[in-house]
Amino acid sequence: MKPERVAIVGGGICGLGVGWKLARAGVEVVLFESGRAVRESSWAAAGMLASHMELRPEEEHITFLGRRSMRRWPAFLAELEADADLAVEYRDEGTLYVALDRDALEHLRFLRKHQEETGLPVEWLTGSEAREREPFLSRRVAGALYASGDHRVEPRALCQALVRAFRAAGGELREESLVEEILLADGAVRGVRCGGDPWEADAVVVAAGAWSGLLRGLPEEVVPPVRPVKGQMLAVRMDDPPLLTRSVWAADGTRFAYLVPFSSGRLLVGATVEERGYDREVTAGALLDLLRVAFDALPGIYELPVEETWAGLRPASSDNAPILGPTPVPGLHMATGHYRNGVLFAPLTAEDVA
Repeated sequence: MKPERVAIVGGGICGLGVGWKLARAGVEVVLFESGRAVRESSWAAAGMLASHMELRPEEEHITFLGRRSMRRWPAFLAELEADADLAVEYRDEGTLYVALDRDALEHLRFLRKHQEETGLPVEWLTGSEAREREPFLSRRVAGALYASGDHRVEPRALCQALVRAFRAAGGELREESLVEEILLADGAVRGVRCGGDPWEADAVVVAAGAWSGLLRGLPEEVVPPVRPVKGQMLAVRMDDPPLLTRSVWAADGTRFAYLVPFSSGRLLVGATVEERGYDREVTAGALLDLLRVAFDALPGIYELPVEETWAGLRPASSDNAPILGPTPVPGLHMATGHYRNGVLFAPLTAEDVA
């Protein structure tokens, strides 16, 4: 039975995506965001849709789920752009993962073997073959993996489009509105409390990212096991012609960085993985580490102006998989715990949770 009123807690890509789909279906939706919409981990994202390169041993189920979501991206984006009346840059040149030393090369060989065993289409390239595709790569590049199926989307344009599409479909967005409590009665959801006032709803969707586990009123057995994982990033401004045309992941034996270009000339460099609680300070050491790897892979970055630095908090679950769908509490649903892949999982989260 379709609910008549739904409250969504959290105004990131996932919460807005679910809200947009519900509002399109004729449901009354109010989305509560404690700050400004899409200004937390969604705004901090790089926009990579990298289900192939994100493969990790014992996390194959996440990869398969990501591939399901990846297949939905073209139709999801076409619908979103139409509803938002806003174009969102989508790039499909694929992703290169380059090794800068012998240790990293061995890791790439292991990853390639695991990808092939898992049925993922990837291509092995020598260093010179990688430089044929991206001529400004360093001669330190000893080898590379290429995944044509890993794409990218401009994350901040995506954020803006979701806000516009949600409102155009009739959804109500309440920013600077902290949800103080999830309201229950007789073991079922009855709404939320915000600003001291109750707002009744037939269903509540928890999409509060790294803060999802802090919501009051949730029974202990359904509190999502989500924690913040800090990621620091920076953006530089490329000249024309650009130094890169596709996403590049780069690693040596101890360090890693990715470089994500867009047609605006903006080149994103990220990202650290830090267990630092809710700390969002940008540190010189983190930026230095990222830039060292970026420079070793792409020496031309040395002359580029720094446009922005920032840190975001990824919502990581206990097993790194997203937490989606209904809970044992009637009317209470989850859309959180996306960790590194909130953008990749946006279509699947929006459609399946809605």
